Amino acid sequence: MKILFIGDIVGNPGRKAVTEFFKQLQKTSENSYDFIVANGENAAGGKGLTFEIVDQLLASGVSVITTGNHVWAQKEIFDFVDTTPQLIRPANYPTDVPGRGYTVVSSTDGHSKLGVINLAGQIFMNRYSNPFHTLDSIIPVIKTETPHVILDFHAEATSEKNAMGWYADGKVGAVIGTHTHVQTADERVLPKGTAYITDVGMTGPHDSVIGSRIDQVIDSFLTMMPARFGVAKDNIKLNAVKILLNDDTGLAESIERIQVQI
Repeated sequence: MKILFIGDIVGNPGRKAVTEFFKQLQKTSENSYDFIVANGENAAGGKGLTFEIVDQLLASGVSVITTGNHVWAQKEIFDFVDTTPQLIRPANYPTDVPGRGYTVVSSTDGHSKLGVINLAGQIFMNRYSNPFHTLDSIIPVIKTETPHVILDFHAEATSEKNAMGWYADGKVGAVIGTHTHVQTADERVLPKGTAYITDVGMTGPHDSVIGSRIDQVIDSFLTMMPARFGVAKDNIKLNAVKILLNDDTGLAESIERIQVQI
């Protein structure tokens, strides 16, 4: 099973990068993927998601959209989060929060299924429930349907992401870190068969401060005053990872970093 995981899509530049990358994919058959997963929590103007954007991403070929701490930034998400099974939010929110924390989707040919889990870290983040305990409660449920499971761990601290990778080794096919928007160079398959990367990176404008306009962010640091940051525009890149999972065991055979200039 070949999976593409696209790093945090930031604003219109990020959406443009996804569209252009998919056009490139259509020109070659060797890069076809069974599933495409993308973190979209910053896709609407730098924070949140709208129905139009979710619809656009799913129509373009994205199988599952994961999110994170900015999932509720656009209020209209409450109108469709419960009725869009391909859209998930961190599973370690309280149980009565709208939406779902994991999903199982089928390939277009119907021959395979992929389970995708979304969890948020606790260090320097909101007061989420323990992500390690939450993972243990979800994996047995998904594995009644498929052995192929990946985790988007949306977390700030490198140490917490590292710990999750080792904890989940052999339990899921991949642990993909998101949230910090800077692609790390530590991709590997762990000893028990889980593909891991601390952060897949950002899809959007890289002449920026993690997606935001440089001048506005620097001014905020200089003045220590609160400010709203606009999305930058230049040097658009798509960051992603390609993961190969064994068709029988669901464990990883390889993970490869991708960075494409758009």
